[in-house]
Parts: sequence; structure tokens; C-alpha cells
Amino acid sequence: MPPTRRRKMRKEIASLAALLLVMLAARASLADHHFVPSGSMRPAIEAGDRILVDKRAYGLRLPMSQLYLLRYARPLSGDVVVLDSPETGELLVKRVVATEGDEVCVRAGRLRLNGRAVPVEAGPDGLRERLGAKAHPIRLTARGGPPLGPVRVPAEHVLVMGDNRGQSHDGRTFGFVHIDAVLGRALGVFMSDGGFTWRPL
Repeated sequence: MPPTRRRKMRKEIASLAALLLVMLAARASLADHHFVPSGSMRPAIEAGDRILVDKRAYGLRLPMSQLYLLRYARPLSGDVVVLDSPETGELLVKRVVATEGDEVCVRAGRLRLNGRAVPVEAGPDGLRERLGAKAHPIRLTARGGPPLGPVRVPAEHVLVMGDNRGQSHDGRTFGFVHIDAVLGRALGVFMSDGGFTWRPL
């Protein structure tokens, strides 16, 4: 192979490698998509759905690490988040239901925050719970799952639960999650049943 062609090929390989590194860093630090394997977040997210995740929602991380370079927000009650399981390290998708300082109690899948019942309304599509700015659907199958509390959420931690309360392995079992374990906020479902869609979360 002539030297000029070898140089050109090395240059193209270096450019491709740089592009791949930039894409991996962006996926690790800016935005990503995730496949949801279980039905613990039904009906908002079905098993098999793919979700778009904003990894800049709470801060900017060092690429390929859990270290925040800059933190400018914290998860809020009602946010759907992607996090590392404190038990296995696998990725989970859950809803933040209580943040630091909140006193939380769960009975039959229903929440009490700081001594007040979180509003749940019945509608044509089932039950809707109002956490934060908007209401989201919940399911109270299997008597709503295990009880919790009342307990207070420690500093820099959140309590996460699935919307399908009776079919979710969540913070009622594995405890509070440190905010550094929260990798980003789920923006919406972009693929469901093998087709493209958009359901904001």
C-alpha cells in the first residue's frame, strides 16, 4: 500500500475513533435511551417500551463516571428517573415519590407525605395520583404492595416507587436512594409495541 494511502487511512480511522468517543461521552453525560424490561411502571410505561432520558436534568457528569462536575438541580417528587439499583447495580426506572426531609408513609400503595394524603382521583382510565405539578396514572394491584413508614427521607436521598404499586420492587424494599445514583430524568416513551410514538412522562 502506498505511503499516502496509508496516511489517509490512518487519518480516517483516527477521525472515526474520535467521533465514536464523542458519541459515547454524549450518551454517558447528555442523553440516552433505555429499554424497559418490566411492568413496574405500568400504565405510564409498559414492559418493552423504550424511553428517552435527559442525563443533564440534574447536573453535568464526568463522562463514563458517576462524578458530578456541576450539579444544578435535584430530583423532584413526581419525576420519573433512571437509577442504579442499590442492590444489584442494574438500571431501574422508577418515580420519585419523596425527597430529603419528607416524612413518608405508604399503606395499600397510597402515599402520605408530611402527614397529608397525596391526592388520588378516579378517572375514565383508572386512578391518577398528583405528585408535583401534574397527575400520573397508578395501579394498586395486589393490595398496593408492601407498606412503609412513617419514615423521614435522609439528606441527599430520595424514595422511589413504581406506578404499578403492587408489582414493583422499589424503595419500600431496598430503601432510600442517594441522589448520585440517579442517572437522569425520563422525558417520554418514544417506542412502544415496535412502533414510534411519543408519550411524555
